[in-house]
Amino acid sequence: MTVTIEEHIWITMSDGVRLGARLWLPDGAQGAPVPAVLEYIPYRKRDGTRGRDEPMHGYFAENGYAAIRVDMRGTGESDGHMADEYLKQEQDDALEVIAWIAAQPWCDGNVGMMGKSWGGFNGLQVAARRPPALKAIITAYSTDNRFTDDIHYMGGLLLNDNLWWGTIMLAYQSRPLDPEIVGEEWRARWIERLEKLPFFPALWLEHQRYDDYWKHGSVCEDWSAIECPVLAVGAWADSYTNAVPRLLENLQVPRRGIIGPWGHVYPQDGAPGPAIGFLQEAVRWWDHWLKGKDRGIMNEPMLRAYINDTVEPNGSRDTTAGRWVGEESWPSKTIKSRSYTLGADHSLGEQATSPVTLKVSSPQSHGKAGGEWMATGCPGEHPTDQRLDDGGAIVFDSAVLDAAVDILGAPVARLKFSVDQPVAQVNLRLSDVLPDGRVTRVSYQVFNLNHRNGHDVPAALVPGEVYEIAIKLNDCGYRFEKGHRIRLSIATGYWPMVWPSPAAVTLSVVAGESALELPIRPADQTEKAVAFEAPAHGPFTPITQLDPGSVRRWTTQDHVTGETTYVTEGIGGLFGEGILRFDDIGTQLSHSLKRELTIRDDDPLSARYVLTQTYEMGREGWMITIDSRTEMRSDATNFYISGTLEAKENGKSVTTRKWDQTIPRDFL
Repeated sequence: MTVTIEEHIWITMSDGVRLGARLWLPDGAQGAPVPAVLEYIPYRKRDGTRGRDEPMHGYFAENGYAAIRVDMRGTGESDGHMADEYLKQEQDDALEVIAWIAAQPWCDGNVGMMGKSWGGFNGLQVAARRPPALKAIITAYSTDNRFTDDIHYMGGLLLNDNLWWGTIMLAYQSRPLDPEIVGEEWRARWIERLEKLPFFPALWLEHQRYDDYWKHGSVCEDWSAIECPVLAVGAWADSYTNAVPRLLENLQVPRRGIIGPWGHVYPQDGAPGPAIGFLQEAVRWWDHWLKGKDRGIMNEPMLRAYINDTVEPNGSRDTTAGRWVGEESWPSKTIKSRSYTLGADHSLGEQATSPVTLKVSSPQSHGKAGGEWMATGCPGEHPTDQRLDDGGAIVFDSAVLDAAVDILGAPVARLKFSVDQPVAQVNLRLSDVLPDGRVTRVSYQVFNLNHRNGHDVPAALVPGEVYEIAIKLNDCGYRFEKGHRIRLSIATGYWPMVWPSPAAVTLSVVAGESALELPIRPADQTEKAVAFEAPAHGPFTPITQLDPGSVRRWTTQDHVTGETTYVTEGIGGLFGEGILRFDDIGTQLSHSLKRELTIRDDDPLSARYVLTQTYEMGREGWMITIDSRTEMRSDATNFYISGTLEAKENGKSVTTRKWDQTIPRDFL
């Protein structure tokens, strides 16, 4: 089918603000209206996501849909100011955009909304606002709870990616409006945007518990608000997976879920593979709910999930062996919990043992084998051999398995414990011990023990007092093969993934009265085959790679001072893509960022995090450079977070911004 692309159109809001959009229309839509699919995100449809947008939205248009990619208020060429993520204004604008789309002569009044990450979040949030024309959504790599499952906090602990992502957002939101779209006013509007630029990482650091700030936009606060069908997508190597089972369990609308082996990449491009024909699945979903055509999508199991076979403990991999399975309902009626006692002899068994207290105080650099919180398809991002970290943990091992054990769902650790400090955290890792001794992390969780009564009501721990707690690890799908062993490791920190507690902690776990529960899926279960078509795409936008760039990761340890430094460096392309030029608009992009996280094993207050970043974009005669540096450290009572940013046009400084904030620690 012939597709017409409109490079830029304006959508005017009721307050006069114009949002920029890019539109793909199938041939004949002006005379025979079609349903529309909306993606609504802040990442610049002109040059930020162009390479990904073209083959995806073009495919939808080839299959009879108007596809429209809208930049949010204050982003790309859109008017206005973006003061923060997921604001009510963002949702309000989306409601107007959907109504505008439904009223266009090329739209038959039926609209679907889809997105990954930010677009997955606001798809759920907008669905909860129930715009009449919104008939269904697809939400990929998103969450129903903005505090527990986003890039800022995990288990009530501060993710170091909060500063990483906030720093990236400083660069993203400092990008100029394109003169070819907005004309001579681009510079004045760009400078205004720079002068209003929020210090994103501090905005999020100011809210260290599940307060009203995070409850806004968390659809788990009212599941009943969503009344349209939902297709939820997650991935085991990604960080946004736990919401898929919760959405399937709690929503009351027609719903389906897919969880694959990928990182934070749409499944048609899924890495590590195998990628799937996700765009065909999306069209089946849209055909059913927007066109009323039965393509069999609702005959699929409620959850289609990939069970990983043995994963080698390497930081880089292109593919993951395994198989697809289907669950007709969720929670599954076939998956049963099996309890393993944490034994005094460091065993993981199904028989009770006498209680014995085991102690651990991990080195502050514990976690070097943890990989990235969010995989994106870059080299070296996956967890490596866990033996590197297991030396600083209490470790419990099962007997050698005499048959394969499949798990699907969330493992749960039930701990009876005490600590010697009023503020403390725990790191839990579920691993596969291979016959040759190598250890692969299967699932994990970090948890702020001060949040034991809820993330909204943190409270001090009483040193020496014994507590009991149940902690869910991340959902996972994995096969422990015959001849392998199952391992649970318990530690008191997880650097460089999360910020450390203010004092070194000794954790005492009562073995014999603590347990691990695994969601066991019968390995011999008879089931309907689950299969997907091979990946398909629409036409790709022409791109020239000007430089391959590089991605490096390394750790060093000073054996005199005891200081460990963890470094990641992307040169040319943040996610390994190198320096690119979009040939049809003549715009080239380069994004370099270096992270340096240092800590001494004996002093959590020595933690320091520095990011340096350069973003370059433009064309001949119009080249923009954005340099930034952010830093964070802490003492026992406060976080200290600072940043500088300089924007240049053709090498000449235009605007410089500086931030320096002190933020009290809140049981963190």
